[in-house]
Amino acid sequence: MAIKVPGKRYGKRLQHSRVFGHGAAHAKRSGYADLLITPLVDMFVIIVLFLIANFSATGEVLMMTKDIQLPEAVHVQEVEMHPVVMVSGEQVSVSGTIVGRVEDFSKDEYLNIPALEEKLRDMKKQFEDLHAMANDDANTFKGDINIQAHKDVEYAIIKRVMFSCATAGYNNINFAVLTTAGSEDGATAAATPH
Repeated sequence: MAIKVPGKRYGKRLQHSRVFGHGAAHAKRSGYADLLITPLVDMFVIIVLFLIANFSATGEVLMMTKDIQLPEAVHVQEVEMHPVVMVSGEQVSVSGTIVGRVEDFSKDEYLNIPALEEKLRDMKKQFEDLHAMANDDANTFKGDINIQAHKDVEYAIIKRVMFSCATAGYNNINFAVLTTAGSEDGATAAATPH
């Protein structure tokens, strides 16, 4: 006969109950759980392959869309991270925010695009305020901007976009192009106007 610790004893009916008896102690599972290594390794391999496939050494500076076919150029520089003005056949947008339709801009007689100017001035003010709050004098506003325009957009529209950028304080304008012979095939780069 086993030796039992003195204390309250419940009847046979309640002895295996979770509330009153020792049933809860027997029902508890251990904190140790077996891990299946093969599915775990498979999952990590899939994650690593996904990250390698989507990783770019220089980072995605320009978002390529089906609406914009970039022109080709030979003598180019590597594109850098700056605000992007996208000009497709139908609309003009700044960093993903649509500022107007190309059709409307071709009808106006003004040289600037007010909505584009306002958006760029807001972005410039945000940049300056952010660096002023951080007391970061090393990163002053340089006025760099990338224009990603469809190759068939009229020159008058590009001229208005450039004028609006310059009026808003973005004087260093770069155009996104595709490199041709003499460089990597299909790479995106920036051509600086002279």
